[in-house]
Amino acid sequence: MLRAESLPQAPELPVTRPQLRECSGCGLFQILPALGPEMRAGCARCSTTLRRTRAEPMRHTIALSAAALVLFAILWLAMLMKVSTAGIVHSTTLESGPIELVNRGLWPVALAVAFTTALAPVVKFAGTLYVLIGLRLRRMPPNLRGVFLFARWMGKWAMLEVLLLGVFVAYTKLGDLVTIDLGPAVYALGLLTIVTVWAETALDPDAVWEEIERRGQTHAPMPPPIADAAALDLRPGSASCEGCSLVCVPAEHDGRCPRCGSKVHERKPESLTRTWAFVIAGAVLYIPANVYPVLTVIQLGAGQPSTILGGVQELLESQMYPLALLVFFASVMVPMFKLLGLASMLLATMMVTTQAGAGVLLRQRTRLYFIVAWIGRWSMVDIFMESLLGALVQFGNAVTIEPGMGALAFCAVVFITIFAAEAFDPRLMWDAAARNAHRPMALRQAFRLTKARA
Repeated sequence: MLRAESLPQAPELPVTRPQLRECSGCGLFQILPALGPEMRAGCARCSTTLRRTRAEPMRHTIALSAAALVLFAILWLAMLMKVSTAGIVHSTTLESGPIELVNRGLWPVALAVAFTTALAPVVKFAGTLYVLIGLRLRRMPPNLRGVFLFARWMGKWAMLEVLLLGVFVAYTKLGDLVTIDLGPAVYALGLLTIVTVWAETALDPDAVWEEIERRGQTHAPMPPPIADAAALDLRPGSASCEGCSLVCVPAEHDGRCPRCGSKVHERKPESLTRTWAFVIAGAVLYIPANVYPVLTVIQLGAGQPSTILGGVQELLESQMYPLALLVFFASVMVPMFKLLGLASMLLATMMVTTQAGAGVLLRQRTRLYFIVAWIGRWSMVDIFMESLLGALVQFGNAVTIEPGMGALAFCAVVFITIFAAEAFDPRLMWDAAARNAHRPMALRQAFRLTKARA
């Protein structure tokens, strides 16, 4: 039976109707009951969250998104840090990092930094504000569904919380080289990170999609909502939309979701093939990412290139043990964990899965997938740190920090592993287990006998 959990002080009046949902973790279709404010509904089979309601699903997010845009402007326009050494003072803003990377010939890394810290966040905040304010107007602005769909997708690439950690690491590493003064942009970034998490927690995306549907701005005409759970049924050819979670029959709408217009597939197309390609590419690039130098510190005309592991060793020699552990975990262990985790899930999907594994290990692998999909973004902390160090420490012959080509390979590994997690469909693991569970008993006994003789 589907789990519905009530959070503290939740009113009893329902705010949603019963609806048919497919779990994104295991692919089980189930009836989502009517939920009240501040309630969570989890999958009956794998416990993946299907929906979490809020008492004020949109109003709080409007204020928080507006505040985020103001803080974002301060972050990019105000001074980030001021550093000084040997009587030379140098101040910088956040945009100085990508500019310095371009000057060093690392323009792909500069694009990655600008995309994850500038373009993606501003599209997320502005797009969300556009949609939420538009839904409160009597005459709605055009294309709310398209803007909200794009803003949600761009939000996956917004990495301001990782940038904050990168600023902290850069500040700590610079302590022995120069004198540092923090600027208003650093404090704005700290507040912006809090506001971003708060806004994401306060928003109920399903409530926004339901309001867009109620106001009639859908891709195709929608059938009237069903208030009785007993009347909900699973029609042949039904599939779940990855954009808005609507269960529909895509064949009736030219393969698209009638609500948001996204392409709908029963499973992600060529999921195993594309994931294997990304995993292999990431494993190949992981070698030069750890062999080639990511930065070079030049003091008084002398310096030595430093790799990722070399930087960790320098932190250990400086007795910065927590920071060394953080850099080692984010820059070395996380990419390796993602590659090994995805490879294990791919192999588990392709190999024969026992019935016992279907009941226990599949839930663990599903949780592992969501951990892998979430944790990969934190590897960008090393790229952000190198971008900031390269822009801040430019004091000629006194001391200079130059980003290295290893940063390009490492940045490619981070993005490729994110693409790999997005390409993999965890429901395929459950599909493989279900096929094995329905194999004829004689065939399974023959398989065991053959294995025993071998």
